[in-house]
Amino acid sequence: MHVMIINGSPRVKKFSNTDMILKEFTKGMCENGTTFEQYEVSDREQWDDIRNAFISNQNILIALPLYVECIPGLLLEFLETLEPKNDGSKMAFILQSGFAEGIQLRCGEAYLEILAGKLGCEYMGTLVKGDNFSIRFMEGKQKERITVPYAAMGREFSACGNFRSEKCKKFTGPEIFPAPVRLLVRLVFNTLAKKSFARISEGLGCTRPLDYRPYS
Repeated sequence: MHVMIINGSPRVKKFSNTDMILKEFTKGMCENGTTFEQYEVSDREQWDDIRNAFISNQNILIALPLYVECIPGLLLEFLETLEPKNDGSKMAFILQSGFAEGIQLRCGEAYLEILAGKLGCEYMGTLVKGDNFSIRFMEGKQKERITVPYAAMGREFSACGNFRSEKCKKFTGPEIFPAPVRLLVRLVFNTLAKKSFARISEGLGCTRPLDYRPYS
């Protein structure tokens, strides 16, 4: 099987969590003999090549981040330039997010199923996984703990040709945290995580506090 992959992240490849996930996913996929070609929506100079590859390939995988229940605007802009297919093509998705609970990504997953049909492709499922926000800020074993498990999903996709297996469903993790865990997460977020995010924002050049509300 040969797969045409679109990285739908608006971030350039160097800073794309989605690309770091795809590196492990494709590594596992290739172990089963599957080949692939990958394109980046963030690079507008590739858009003509992506359209041509979309037309000429029948196995299409789009990987993207979910931003507060909405897929990236840049990806939407590109998708609006595509003509629907009618050649039996198949389309699957990797939907990743910073939100840890599976329920936070279900609205986006439902949209992607509709999207595949609108583009004239058979829907082959979505691999849903959250808790990926910090990937690009991590190094070594911390990063590997999050990204390396995607290699197993690459092998599973290569073997099945879709994301409908029980292994893929379990990969999502908890659909919703139990009440005690939600309280603990809130406590951690309001203390340790908040300080960590503040340090990250300062490193990115932010000068205002994260809870700054200029229009309130």
